[in-house]
Amino acid sequence: MCRRSCGEVGNNQQRSDMAHFEQHCAEALGKFGKPYAEVHRWLDEFAGKPPYGMRHRKKRHHLAGIEEVRKMWGNEAAEAARQHIITDLKMDDWRETDPFPKDEAHYQKMGLF
Repeated sequence: MCRRSCGEVGNNQQRSDMAHFEQHCAEALGKFGKPYAEVHRWLDEFAGKPPYGMRHRKKRHHLAGIEEVRKMWGNEAAEAARQHIITDLKMDDWRETDPFPKDEAHYQKMGLF
């Protein structure tokens, strides 16, 4: 389902991004019954783009970002966004016992980028 929505892949970075996108879609599909592709695209909109690169997460991977998703797509989409963010935070050694980032400033203050 998500695979068709990714479009063509032109280079290794796009393949890597697509694989990550696919993982988020598969996780959401298994947990919520829908892939929520639009949510994952929105959360990662700045990924790989100057000046952010992988530091794009500070822009939307926090509670304020989840609330924006809730406004645009509803409560279940917000839960899918939260799961996406948790999955990404765990790749940076964040644990669920750690504080959840509130907004961009808090994300950076926590030492996350």
